[in-house]
Amino acid sequence: GATYRIDLPHELRARGIHNAFHASLLRQHIPNDDRRFPGRQFHQLPGFGEQPREWAVDRIISHVGRGSAAEFEVQWSTGDTTWAPYHDVRHLQALVEYFEALGVPDARHL
Repeated sequence: GATYRIDLPHELRARGIHNAFHASLLRQHIPNDDRRFPGRQFHQLPGFGEQPREWAVDRIISHVGRGSAAEFEVQWSTGDTTWAPYHDVRHLQALVEYFEALGVPDARHL
């Protein structure tokens, strides 16, 4: 079988991405549609590019669930929103502000 090697950016090689692929795994590249799937351009991925930047949490918009099992809708400084479990956001000032807006002291009171 035919194996192809591609030039990968240093960031990908440093993360253990291999540069050799069997011909059967190669497909035609179709660029990402940023309107349908925002935040997936190479320069938008955290830690990639020449000047990687940290994305900050703008605010927490809503939640589902209760207590430590709750998941929170997070709005990032980029404008994107994602859902994150309590474990991932428990240290954020934005969570403290969200609890204050709801009038609850912590996740146990959701």
